[in-house]
Amino acid sequence: MTERRCDVAVLGGGLGGVAGALAAAEAGADVLLVAQGPWVGGQLTSQGVCTPDENAWIEAGGCTRSYQRLRAACRAHYAQRYRLTEAAREQRHLNIGECWVSRMAVEPRVAEAILTEQLRHAGVRVLRGASLAAVVRPNEPITHVTLADGSTVRAAVYLDATETGEALHLAGIPYRLGAEGRAETGEPSAPDEPQREWIQPFTFPFALELRPAGEVHTIPRPPHYEQHRATQRYHVVDGAMTGMFGDYGWWRYRRTISAACFDDPTFPCDVAMVNTGSNDYLGGIYPVSNPRADQQTLQSGRRASLGYVYWLQTECPREDRPGEFGYPELRLRSDWFGTRDGLCVEPYIRESRRLCALKSVTEGDIVTTRTPGPRAVHQADSCGIGHYWLDVHAGASPEPGKFMETHPYQVPAGALVGRHCPNLIAAAKNLGVTHLTNGAFRLHPVEWAIGEAAGTLAALSLQVGALPTAMVAEGSASLLRLQAALVARGAPIYWWGDVATDSALFEPAQRLAMRGDWPGGDAIDLQPDAPWTAEAAEGLSACRRQALPKAALGLTRGEVLLAIAETLT
Repeated sequence: MTERRCDVAVLGGGLGGVAGALAAAEAGADVLLVAQGPWVGGQLTSQGVCTPDENAWIEAGGCTRSYQRLRAACRAHYAQRYRLTEAAREQRHLNIGECWVSRMAVEPRVAEAILTEQLRHAGVRVLRGASLAAVVRPNEPITHVTLADGSTVRAAVYLDATETGEALHLAGIPYRLGAEGRAETGEPSAPDEPQREWIQPFTFPFALELRPAGEVHTIPRPPHYEQHRATQRYHVVDGAMTGMFGDYGWWRYRRTISAACFDDPTFPCDVAMVNTGSNDYLGGIYPVSNPRADQQTLQSGRRASLGYVYWLQTECPREDRPGEFGYPELRLRSDWFGTRDGLCVEPYIRESRRLCALKSVTEGDIVTTRTPGPRAVHQADSCGIGHYWLDVHAGASPEPGKFMETHPYQVPAGALVGRHCPNLIAAAKNLGVTHLTNGAFRLHPVEWAIGEAAGTLAALSLQVGALPTAMVAEGSASLLRLQAALVARGAPIYWWGDVATDSALFEPAQRLAMRGDWPGGDAIDLQPDAPWTAEAAEGLSACRRQALPKAALGLTRGEVLLAIAETLT
């Protein structure tokens, strides 16, 4: 049987897996990416969440340099290949969908092609459609992985970037699934007792094109339609939506193509990706670690999404013609994914099995009502940053949805590794978070940051000859080396919302803040162009005040920061 050998095996082809593979390969490791489906890119591509869920600082300091490179490539695809309208060309940050959930949009196939090319350019070998059959570890370290076709993969370090933490399950590595009890995590919003069935729902998004009124594109009535209509309670308005159409309407929420942005026959009509409460699957939980039951749940979830398409085309109350029902002019764009039913290739998975890690992030670490100041609880072993609301969708369990404000937070390196398998690193939504905090860590740039940190850690562990788990002890030299490597590749580990990764200030601002020599104060922004003040000097440590230039009051904050940083080299 075929045996494939590599330095780093990345199990899973989602955003975390791609970011991990790129980081490890760019650091010199021989990397094999094992994608369980036919696409790479996960939630951005095969799962149809192609208007990415990001943060308010995403255009400057809110993500890694490599994630910015991906976003720039997506925008360049349209700017270079199609005729944009003057208004679109004048957008400060091109958003071809003019959606309001995100600052950008991209067709799933376009993003997949860009990621595939990035992997090829980095020298990553990619194996697609490769299901995991077994993860073998006769002792603590994993020795090899067996695939469904009987072939094996043997590596020194493994990244679990699967959508459901499947490698954790197959390897028998301790993990959590569902909601922990309050006694276990100390979270005020956790249930009194563990609720293992409290798992966020998955969704099968789909693309709809808004054709001219009068056209009819109604799909055949899907199987079990009445059952799904009753269970899913099909509707339009969710959350901040104001109606079917309009600036904050359902249609514009995740609109991926705005025809108003193009003076090009390729895009004559709007196309929106539909991912709302109506196609969050409410008929069962996933995963339950029973392959047959899990497959049946996914099949039912696909039918529920198809039912929503049919309901929109036939029964949805029309906003433009009161008393009439259905928008038959909505056309299911099955060509966007090439699937038989027209839905996305894979389900969007919000919640994974989660590693019992050296460190777990809890509600109190990130929620604004639990922590003062502009940032979440400081993580000395930070290996990345992220920000999103703590957003837990109601699903098939009795758990109500939750939505809490959070501070911009850090990703602790201790959340990527556990005590029971020293050569496995969590590289996606399966890191050490709780059921609650998973709701803030599951988004595109956060999953990318997790994967990038995991891949960097994997490559570094090979370079120094140490196992990943042993490298992340707080205060250790290897942890400091990991943090330095991340910052050097443009991956922030401290929150500065207005310092871009290509700025000369980026590395010194990261280094000084993590050392405690330049405290964040009461704002996420560094404000490098603002004048330096005597009050600002009071926030510095005593030894750093001594390093201030004599004429500091005539300089900007950025100039002072650079001057202080020079004293540390």
